[in-house]
Amino acid sequence: MSFANLKTNRDSISKLIQAAEATGGGGEKKSYTDERIWKPTVDKAGNGYAVLRFLPAMEGQELPWVRYWDHGFKGPTGLWYIENSLTSIGQPDPVGELNSRLWNTGNEADKDRARDQKRRLHYVVNALVLQDPSAPQNEGKVFIYKFGKKIFDKIMDSMQPEFADEKAVNPFDFWEGAEFKLKIRNVEGYRNYDKSEFGGTSSLYDGDDTKLEAVYNQLHDLSEFSDPKNYKTYDELKLKLAKVLGEDVVNSGAPTMAQTAQMNEPAPAPITPTTAEDIPSEDDDTMSYFARLANED
Repeated sequence: MSFANLKTNRDSISKLIQAAEATGGGGEKKSYTDERIWKPTVDKAGNGYAVLRFLPAMEGQELPWVRYWDHGFKGPTGLWYIENSLTSIGQPDPVGELNSRLWNTGNEADKDRARDQKRRLHYVVNALVLQDPSAPQNEGKVFIYKFGKKIFDKIMDSMQPEFADEKAVNPFDFWEGAEFKLKIRNVEGYRNYDKSEFGGTSSLYDGDDTKLEAVYNQLHDLSEFSDPKNYKTYDELKLKLAKVLGEDVVNSGAPTMAQTAQMNEPAPAPITPTTAEDIPSEDDDTMSYFARLANED
């Protein structure tokens, strides 16, 4: 829809909740120097702060977000596998299939490998940066912002609050949305977003249509992240997986423990996931670093 129609045809909260529960998301077009993408900055202690306003879908896009999964792990060959998962667009993915075979062997070491090769969940939205103390040049600009399940859960909580005295808020709405206070802490070596929160309901720029239309016209097209043409094919991914793990691994199914030992593959550190494939990640900076390593192979 055009900006002129946005005010009277805003997405309802129920529609967004239903979409979040039903949609399969989209994919990421890799670009690690993409100036459209905003990343929070943290200090030496690992702490960071920013204030954002999540923005509505642009014309031609049904939802204000895109969801996708990727895989990022180092194989026994020393090579990295950094690729989007075809499950993001509803297609079979060779890593997912391999992880299923590993998980179903019942062997704990195989389960650890499946966890290490798990898919990682990401969301992509348009966001207006209102405050960025570490990079004030970003303030007042619209960026693509990528984040994981923790922040998306806070978005969902705002749209379907737990208590009766809390009002449901559509955080993507220009007129009745809310600012998001991003608060990052370093907890046991990992970025933690638990203290991040939405402020009270407010109109962006006091509802000034001229300013709102200027923001609307800065929205980035997110459709590229869900476009199948930006994904490698199943066969291409399988060949890449073969290169990373070794041809015999892919051709003959999950590797045995003896094969693993022959390849000098150290057992990954055990973790406790909800499932082997669905452990979210918030550390996009780490994934970008891994991806650069992979591209150098």
